[in-house]
Amino acid sequence: MNVRIYQTSERQSFHTDSCDIVGLVCLKDALEGGDSMLVSAVTIYNEMLARRPDLLPFLFEPLATDRRGEVDAGQKPYFQIPVFNWHEGFLTSIYQRKYIDSAQRFDDAPRLSQGHVEALDLYDELANDPRLSFSMRLQPGDMQFVYNHSLLHDRMGFRDHAKPEDRRHLLRLWLSCPGDRPLPDCFAERYGRTTIGDRGGVMVPGTQLHAPLD
Repeated sequence: MNVRIYQTSERQSFHTDSCDIVGLVCLKDALEGGDSMLVSAVTIYNEMLARRPDLLPFLFEPLATDRRGEVDAGQKPYFQIPVFNWHEGFLTSIYQRKYIDSAQRFDDAPRLSQGHVEALDLYDELANDPRLSFSMRLQPGDMQFVYNHSLLHDRMGFRDHAKPEDRRHLLRLWLSCPGDRPLPDCFAERYGRTTIGDRGGVMVPGTQLHAPLD
């Protein structure tokens, strides 16, 4: 389980988290903005297949993704996983463009070719196409559960309340679910293991599992 309090105001970008299902519960909403946005990775795949099928193979190749300091013993500072994976009949996507780009700072990370960049740019373009995504404003008491393997999520920027006690406050929960889809072995680089019902999260030296509610 992973719990995080959100207080930042800048917009995020469409991405997936390192779990089967990511949940949010809204305790307090912002003064303005902060809408939650969702887009289907399967829809992105189908749109790419229709527009530029020549670019899809680049996203089935392992790409270096920055761990941003979340490095356990014996790990490289980046992991390598394809953006798209076909495995046992399921299309699964894992994506964080900012971390793919920043992994290029490591000398031993595989380089992105022009084909990779074009494919990633089209993926981003489609994720941000308002015809394909939708948004919702979470209000106090609302809960949202997102299936991480086929949906990407984003959050709009927001303007918060002046008083600290009134400011936007959401809790995040990462879940690993019994009976979920199988994942390819490459996911173990990020998820630690691919065992159904016991995978995901980010464990590094010194991590203490806790769930603060205050």
